[in-house]
Amino acid sequence: MSTDASSYPNDLRYTAEHEWIGPVGDDGVVRVGVTDYAQSALGDIVFVSLPAVGDEVTAGAACGELESTKSVSDIYAPMDGVVVARNEALDVNPELVNADAYGDGWLFTVRPADPEARERLLDDAGYRDVVSDG
Repeated sequence: MSTDASSYPNDLRYTAEHEWIGPVGDDGVVRVGVTDYAQSALGDIVFVSLPAVGDEVTAGAACGELESTKSVSDIYAPMDGVVVARNEALDVNPELVNADAYGDGWLFTVRPADPEARERLLDDAGYRDVVSDG
């Protein structure tokens, strides 16, 4: 599992639970996914369970699952908000999370209750410290 800088884009924010959060879009929505580190640790992802559009999610609470050939792992909401969209492509191609964790393998989008909450999450250097500490 790589911990080099290219593994953690600097325009994203991160959680200690290995989710990434994209920039706030013009529509006030953020995209959420799991990091390259997380998908690598999980192994081949074979099933993804995501929150439904309209679901309210709570920061730090489980809101979905990633099932791999090794284990089942919870997906945690990075911030309070309402789910606006889910990546429907993962229903038939869950391996997109492994193939492109920061692109086509995104999980869902959220309209944050507090848009500033994103800025309180880890930056790329902070997340690199989390994964290098084990």
